[in-house]
Amino acid sequence: MDLLILDVTGFLFLGHVESLGINYGQVGNNLPPPEKVLDLLRSLRITKARIYDTNPQILTAFANSGVELVVTVENDMLGTLMNPQQALQWVNSRIKPYVPATRITGIAVGNEVFTGGDTTLIANLVPTMVSIHGALVQLGLDQYIQVSTPSSLAVLAESYPPSAGSFQPELTAIMSQFLQFLQTTKAPFWINAYPYFAYKDEPNNISLDYVLFNPNAGMLDPYTKLRYDNMLYAQVDAVIFASARLGFGGIEVRVSETGWPSKGDQNEVGATVANAATYNRNLLRRQLRGEGTPLRPNMRVEAYLFALFNEDMKPGPTSERNYGLYQPDLTMAYNVGLSALGSTSSTSSASISLTSSAPHQRWETL
Repeated sequence: MDLLILDVTGFLFLGHVESLGINYGQVGNNLPPPEKVLDLLRSLRITKARIYDTNPQILTAFANSGVELVVTVENDMLGTLMNPQQALQWVNSRIKPYVPATRITGIAVGNEVFTGGDTTLIANLVPTMVSIHGALVQLGLDQYIQVSTPSSLAVLAESYPPSAGSFQPELTAIMSQFLQFLQTTKAPFWINAYPYFAYKDEPNNISLDYVLFNPNAGMLDPYTKLRYDNMLYAQVDAVIFASARLGFGGIEVRVSETGWPSKGDQNEVGATVANAATYNRNLLRRQLRGEGTPLRPNMRVEAYLFALFNEDMKPGPTSERNYGLYQPDLTMAYNVGLSALGSTSSTSSASISLTSSAPHQRWETL
């Protein structure tokens, strides 16, 4: 697929996006039905999606669409699905009936469990992942479906400089088990990363250009001598270093959520339409170039924007309801300059992928 990108000067250029995602959230009472959402994705030639449940309406609507889906086990299901027989029953009823017509490619087990403060959930997470993966193996689906869990960057005790990246001490034991599972099953580490939170908390100490991917002097890691010109890549590399400290240096880190709100409360510094458009547009540019981080320059970063829609029922500050690129009536909240060319001019199989709504948790910043 060829994509037509409009930059801030109005210049149009062609590119291929293979690693960019957008969140498809469902926490609203005025959102379009899944069929309309699918039409929107098709109009943008989007071929990957991720939702934060196993909504049968979505799984049915997306059948035979060619769109790849990652589905999610809700946090409150972990205690039940830790049991291998219950996990097998869940996969048999929630996953198996829809494949292969619906292209389910991943299962996210919970969301931000490690930093939610529920010690029982934390203890149940890896055993639940093992049970679900075991069910996939039994049913011959493990070669098609990966199992992982998205984590908040609050899992890190240190993130600055990136080479100092380390996990919270109380998470070390469980994190080692988790990383072992990812290594064994060749699954990615999913991280929810929001430079916006860092800027909001310390606008006088953090460069807006640095968090928005705009041109800036950047930051030099004094130990690796690697230079970072944006915070997102620094966050990703901090997770890679933290994993390597526990002996798991080869695991791929993907950004399961990142975005910028177009509106916020009075104390939410930086939550503006202009900043949201700039952040997402500049991230899109990076994706077009297939960039990797300074630590892994030859491995493109797979990143998922938050979000597809503004969602009016999300709790919390005003910003939580204003991360969307689109309004629920399918009009643009703001323009990031992305439009898809018609299929007649299609020359490649590039794709944009999507994730679903999830609660945002603050993390300690660089």
